[in-house]
Amino acid sequence: MSFDQLKAELEARRAQSLYRERRLLQSPQTPEVQVDGKTYLAFCSNDYLGLANHPEVVKSLQRAAEQYGVGGGASHLVNGHSMPHHELEEALAEFTGRPRALLFSTGYMANLGAVNGLLNKSDAVFQDRLNHASLLDAGLLSGARFQRYLHNDPASLKQRLAKSEARRKLVVTDGVFSMDGDVADLPALCTETKAAGGWMMVDDAHGFGCLGKQGGGCVEQYGLGMDDVQVLVGTLGKGFGTAGAFVAGSEELIETLIQHARTYIYTTSMPPAVAAATLTSLKLLRTESWRRDKLNRLISRFRSGCEQLGLELMDSPTPIQPIMVGEADKAMSMSAMLAQEGIFISAIRPPTVPQGSARLRVTLSAAHSEQQVDRLLDALDKVKQVSQ
Repeated sequence: MSFDQLKAELEARRAQSLYRERRLLQSPQTPEVQVDGKTYLAFCSNDYLGLANHPEVVKSLQRAAEQYGVGGGASHLVNGHSMPHHELEEALAEFTGRPRALLFSTGYMANLGAVNGLLNKSDAVFQDRLNHASLLDAGLLSGARFQRYLHNDPASLKQRLAKSEARRKLVVTDGVFSMDGDVADLPALCTETKAAGGWMMVDDAHGFGCLGKQGGGCVEQYGLGMDDVQVLVGTLGKGFGTAGAFVAGSEELIETLIQHARTYIYTTSMPPAVAAATLTSLKLLRTESWRRDKLNRLISRFRSGCEQLGLELMDSPTPIQPIMVGEADKAMSMSAMLAQEGIFISAIRPPTVPQGSARLRVTLSAAHSEQQVDRLLDALDKVKQVSQ
């Protein structure tokens, strides 16, 4: 291997319009942001409820930092499990209707820890083809027999489960699929999993806060319990507006993860002040239902406007509203033209999505106004006319 080889590979990615570049955010997560010194109206944040810069959440973090300092200092099992961590775990357990919850530093680590803490080469894991990369990596790293069923297809899952004689069968799915915005058919998937004697694990990273009467995500929306979904994962950096993740489930599940989840055992705990801030955001998420109501109105307004413009949307009832473009270079071009109109939206390209399905991933927030959504639609109309 040489640096010249790496350089050539990088140049090839750039020529294929697949090169990833970081942009410098110079403001808080709000609808209007400063990026690389310019002001944009942004539609690419996962801050779905507008809590990332909420004054009460910010004050909670500041107060806790004054009391507990900044760093967690050690892993949870050494000397890093602070009172805010403990209180947040208890609150998340109550919120999800499960006996216990366990905090992780990131959603990626929660998924790796849960799957690898439960499975080994004697087991089998069954995953939706469009699952998040962290779930797919978790399955591959577990050593269990790894199988992927057709997207959101209970019949495909049933067929694969029937052929397995593994010690443990774990079915893993996103609740809301991050690149398409559609929702998993959890009732049917849970039925097939239960019939085969398996367990269901749901990563509801994009569902918490947005779906369900109290923001409890897909499981609450479908009225499912712990007998249906034994392993429930959520991230705190999206609807909650903070950072980190959690796994919720039975006493036995959480104790097993404490003993065996390497991404929990061998990493420093999240800053206690972040946990304290999340307690405040959890309260706002549950009590201020107007945020979900407004979000749903904005979703309907956007979808109706795109239909009138003749833009191809995916079948998504969630804040994730991808506009299908097709080729990566066209998606990049449209993103650049929108930037010229003062609109900041990222182009999503392979390998994140399949070849030929590059898209503009529009995400809406309760912090957006109807006028801002209309401004986005006007900009999309201009870009569409130019790019045809």
